[in-house]
Parts: sequence; structure tokens; C-alpha cells
Amino acid sequence: MNSCGSLAASASSSHLAVARASRHAAGTSRVSSACRLRAPSSRARDVVRCRSQAVAEPATDPDQIQKMSMRTYVLAELGAEEQKALLARPRKDFTSILGTVQPIVDAVSARGDSAVREYTAKFDGVELESVVVLVADLPEPVLDPDVKEAFDLAYANIETFHLAQKDLADVDVETMPGVRCRRVSRPIGAVGLYVPGGTAVLPSTSLMLSVPARIAGCKTVVLATPPRSDGSIVPEVLYVAKKAGVTHILKAGGAQAVAAMGHGTETCPKVDKIFGPGNQFVTAAKMTLQNSEAMVAIDMPAGPSEVLVIADAGAPPAHVAADLLSQAEHGPDSQVVLVVTPDVDLDAIVAAIATQAAALPRAEITAQALGHSYAVVVKDIAEACTFSNGYAPEHLIVNVENAEALLPELDNAGSIFLGRWTPESVGDYASGTNHVLPTYGYSRMYSGVCLDSFLKYMTVQELTKEGLQALGPAVARMAAVEGLEAHRRAVTLRLGIE
Repeated sequence: MNSCGSLAASASSSHLAVARASRHAAGTSRVSSACRLRAPSSRARDVVRCRSQAVAEPATDPDQIQKMSMRTYVLAELGAEEQKALLARPRKDFTSILGTVQPIVDAVSARGDSAVREYTAKFDGVELESVVVLVADLPEPVLDPDVKEAFDLAYANIETFHLAQKDLADVDVETMPGVRCRRVSRPIGAVGLYVPGGTAVLPSTSLMLSVPARIAGCKTVVLATPPRSDGSIVPEVLYVAKKAGVTHILKAGGAQAVAAMGHGTETCPKVDKIFGPGNQFVTAAKMTLQNSEAMVAIDMPAGPSEVLVIADAGAPPAHVAADLLSQAEHGPDSQVVLVVTPDVDLDAIVAAIATQAAALPRAEITAQALGHSYAVVVKDIAEACTFSNGYAPEHLIVNVENAEALLPELDNAGSIFLGRWTPESVGDYASGTNHVLPTYGYSRMYSGVCLDSFLKYMTVQELTKEGLQALGPAVARMAAVEGLEAHRRAVTLRLGIE
């Protein structure tokens, strides 16, 4: 995920509500203040007018106040270019990131395990005895019973949802008498699963990737994850790896792990496709390998985590705030967007954001994410759907009355969460859907990870003599039109015609 700088945004002349709260405050108070905020690092964002902010001040450290802010815009007040700028994501100089990543990828390609050891020591502070371990050789991890129960429940739901997709894979149809066409699926032979372990260890990602890989039937499954300080694997990640049939664990993270899976090393099998979220360096490494001689595919382009929440007047402010913060806490470059109608009590929502954000253990990270997040006031729910489709979020929460009725109007999102009782967290962990999703607006053209992601398809055709007699003359004529004589003769010689 990339971090963002910022440029000063021009403020409107109207005064705005500012909510202040401390970690132990019983409530919030509001005062009026002119908006002085900084916009995400996109020059186009300069022209967008800012309307309000929410500020939280944790009381635990009087010398260092963490400010939680979220700008508000009124869509009707923005011109076409301003609205377009609002849909843009904060950008990072990808060229400089590639400049950092390429030497790492090249070193791993040239030196294999020794380069992985070197970079793991440099970036993670861990001296590895072995770079890759066989999962079958590792002892069963010991988990607290309630943790094991939670992961088992999540595993079962993810398995159920992805097993249901298996029946949709193959096709067998007779397009005309004597002409049979099929599509048959085969698992990708070797896959690499990247499970992040930087600012937050995400064993849930090991579930999201290893369960469909097992259902698909992938023979070689390499799971890469940064080791703990003693060189061991996070127990929950190991538990899932054993349960889902992962074959190898690569004890490394970052670009070096991606390169090891993409190129292969002395102990790490080369994979055919790499899956999983990661920071800006992981993403850059995946994209670099996809366009190299490594001959490896990736699941999708990815960026920082994001959520867009559509809320009406009936949405509880505390719930809306919690949903926004659940993504803001992912990383400093995450972005959260709130879209509301004019009858929504926005002051109550920003106050709830301030209060809840102040109490988060990851408050500093959350503050940075909120610094380039915003709320938009639209005229009605239909305009909210239009705005969401333009933004194309990774996660879309629809916290409105009769949310199901809006589904036909929603075209671009990685995963949608409908209704009052569907927080984004359930999809992140245990509802059954996959949480590895396209970000940065890529949901316009990419889907999230699913069973199909681990499969490849071959088409098969089989004709009877009667089928070729019926179809062949048309094929011969088309080949003649294109001037491909050998194509034409492959048909006519079988039919005994010239």
C-alpha cells in the first residue's frame, strides 16, 4: 500500500462543525471553525472545496495530540472537473518504488535463497536458518480454543461459498448436430499465496487464499509470510496452512518473497501465479514479475485498502463511523469515503468518528488515513449509487432502508455489504466471500479472488463426420476469404472436395 503526501485544499467560506473528543470523554462537544485541511497528493484535488472536519484528541498523551479529520463536500457545488478529481485516489510515485523493488527482484533471481536471507535480515531483522519449510514437517500449532473455533467457523463458511462455485466451471454444449463444444477446467499447477505481516499480521488472508487453492486442486501451494522475530510462523497462519493443505511456507515477506515465488530458488518452488494483498513494494514486485521473463501471473493490481459507505438517515451514526474506521485502521494510505443524503445527521457521524478513532490502538495510522478521506453529500440515493459506481470501491457498504433494491444499480465494487446488519468486517473474516479484492478503482474491470482465480480453462471441440459435413463448407469458405489455403484444405481433404 502506498503512503500519500498532501497539498493544500482551498476552503469554502462557510463555517463548519468540528467535533473534539478524548479517549475517556463521556461525549463530544462541537464548535464552529473554518476548515483548514490538506488534500490528498493529486494536483487536481486542489480545486475541491472543503466543508467540514472531525477532530479527535486522545487524552493518553497530552504532548502528542492525534487529530482525526474527515473533509465533507457537497456534490452539487462541484463542477465536472472537481467531481472527477474527487474520484481520484491519492497517488504515490510508482517510479521510485519500482526503483527500489527492481534490484531486490534481480538479486533474488540471481542469488536465490541467499538474497532472501539477506533482505529478510535487513528489513525484518530476522536471521533465517531455513528460507522454506515443508508444512508437513512442522508440528501442529497450539491455539486458544476460542481462536481455533473462530478460524474453523470461518474456514467452513469460506469452503461452502467457494465449493458452490465449482459447479459453475465446466460447459458441454452441442452447437449444431454433430458439433460438440466443451470448456473444461484444470487447476493451476503451482500457486504462491502472499500473507502480509507488516503493520498487522493477517492470518485471515491465509484462509482466503489457501481454501480456494485446495478446492481447485492446486498441487504445489507456497505460502509466503514474514517470520516472527524468532524465525517462527504466526501460529494461526500455520494452523490454516496445515488445515488447507499448503505444501510449503516461505518465511519471508516483501518484494523478496514475491521474487522468490516468481523466479523460484534452491528451496522455493517456482509458481505460476501469485495471489494476495500487500504494501506498495509487494504490489510493485508482483507487477514487475508479471511483465518479466519469469512467466508468472498475478491475481490483480492492488493498492491501499478502501471502503465507501452509502448511508441514509436511518443508519446509526456509531455504526457508520465504525465501518469507516475499520478500513482506515488498515494503513496510513487507506482511504474511506462516506456518501450521504441531505437528511443525514453528518455532525453525529463525524462526532462518532472522532470519539471512536481516539480510542483505537492504531490511532496514529487511522489519523493518517482519515487525512485523505472524505464525505460527500448527494441529493438522493440514486445519485449516491452513481457516485459509488464512479469511485469503484474495494468495499461498498450500503447502510440504507431496503438495501437489496439498490443492488441492480450497483455496477462497480469488489464486494458489497447490504443492509443495517452487514459490517464490512464479516467479509474480511468469516461470511464466506473472499477479502482479496481489487482496489484503486480496478473493480471497474477486475473481480476479487474466487475459485476461478485458481483454475485455467481449456476449450474442447469434437465433430462427427456428419458434423463436419454440415459445418465444413462454411469453414472452407471463410478460410478462402482470409487467404489461408492450408486452413481450407484441412477441411476439404477430409470431406473429399476441392
